[in-house]
Amino acid sequence: MAEEQAVEKQFSIQKIYTKDLSFETPNSPKIFTEQWEPSVDFNLGSHVETLENGLFEVVLTVTITVKSGGNVAYLVEVNQAGIFALAGFTDQEMGPMVGSFCPNILFPYAREAVSELVAKGGFPQLLLAPVNFDALYAQHMQQLQQQAPGTLN
Repeated sequence: MAEEQAVEKQFSIQKIYTKDLSFETPNSPKIFTEQWEPSVDFNLGSHVETLENGLFEVVLTVTITVKSGGNVAYLVEVNQAGIFALAGFTDQEMGPMVGSFCPNILFPYAREAVSELVAKGGFPQLLLAPVNFDALYAQHMQQLQQQAPGTLN
């Protein structure tokens, strides 16, 4: 009888879209005449907003700053978003779903947008390596537990 009362888990992608993107080349055209010695600073973040009726907006933010010879060659930021429908998941399951599973779905779209923006900006192609969102989520949860021991299950 308990099995009959269990709610079936449901997950679906409602919409995937680019929420915001930015590409800046503050030192062009001079940067194109200098020797190309890039150093890359990569930042990744996500934000979850609860909508109505089991809908969640997850926004993955990818920010990359590339410098060459000490000067900023370009700065690219992509906010890749998705609206996801989730039902039947426990509170313990919801965290990994919106904190890892959904960003993992969004990352290839953000990665493609970054690659296209960089190429259109006149720079050598930039292909982002895959990201282990499960490990990032676990690390984030561990940091939260260290900050406030005993408050998380």
